[in-house]
Amino acid sequence: MKSRESLVRLKEFQVNEKRRQLQQLQMMMSEFERMTKDLESQIVVEEKKSGISDPNHFAYPTFAKAARQRADNLQVSIKELKMQEEALEMALEEMQAEYARATALEERDSGARARA
Repeated sequence: MKSRESLVRLKEFQVNEKRRQLQQLQMMMSEFERMTKDLESQIVVEEKKSGISDPNHFAYPTFAKAARQRADNLQVSIKELKMQEEALEMALEEMQAEYARATALEERDSGARARA
């Protein structure tokens, strides 16, 4: 019955690993969102300094253009990370179900051994 115990430990490890990955992904998304807000506030300041808020204007500040592009890129990255987060959440649910099944089997086997 060692193999069942090993299976339970393996499933527990997999569940914990998926949780860790999910947590890292969420931290990365919140960091990207914070960076986007910082960039947007810098863009507003730069536009006020120059007096030009139209990105298509020939004298629009270069820094504001670059910051706007970076903020847009971060938004795209956040959307991609959200898709990864959804996939990870589904994988985590599957792992938790497998872990629950393995634990139930182990408990059943240990109960049968105790009665024998």
